[in-house]
Amino acid sequence: MHENESLLICEKKTDSINSRVINWRRILMKKRTFVLLSLLVLSGCGIFGSSTYAPLDVVSSVDLTRYAGVWYEIASLPVSQQEGCSCTTAEYVPIDSETVRVINACRKGPGNEIDRVEGKAFVVPGTNNAKLRVQFFWPFRGDYWILDLDRQYTYAVVGLPSRKYCWILSRTPEMKTELLEKLTADLRSKGFNVDRMQKTVHDCSK
Repeated sequence: MHENESLLICEKKTDSINSRVINWRRILMKKRTFVLLSLLVLSGCGIFGSSTYAPLDVVSSVDLTRYAGVWYEIASLPVSQQEGCSCTTAEYVPIDSETVRVINACRKGPGNEIDRVEGKAFVVPGTNNAKLRVQFFWPFRGDYWILDLDRQYTYAVVGLPSRKYCWILSRTPEMKTELLEKLTADLRSKGFNVDRMQKTVHDCSK
């Protein structure tokens, strides 16, 4: 075998080894990234350290059949995914006595396009349906606590025990100023930073 041929074979073997090393590095990086994201999502959903939060009262019971249907977001301490959203709604469809289908939607972007995500909510045992765990991406679940609910089911207030997020919901796109101010004051008394709350625009005719 000529010297040039030997060098060529060695170069090919070296390239093959380098390629394998690069692929393994990519796989390890992906695994590390997934683990990091998982930990961030889990901690954000309150799976770690949720018992350290101050007590937060919820309603005594919720009739999931009456709670079903479309709710309009009036104001919120929103999650980052809601940035740029308007005409935000949440629809709840009971699947069985302990599970609810969740359909969140809003209009977003220059084209005012509908942004929609579906998930499921699972009743926390022993809470009379006042506490649920919502899942949009397996296996992660986030808290959904119903803090206030009108007897006629015309408005609801939902929040997290961390006080980081909350939502004021109504069966109609508008709410009387007096009622909104009362519900906002109640949230403040519960420890929510209502100074950061944003009112939701419902000019959905465009």
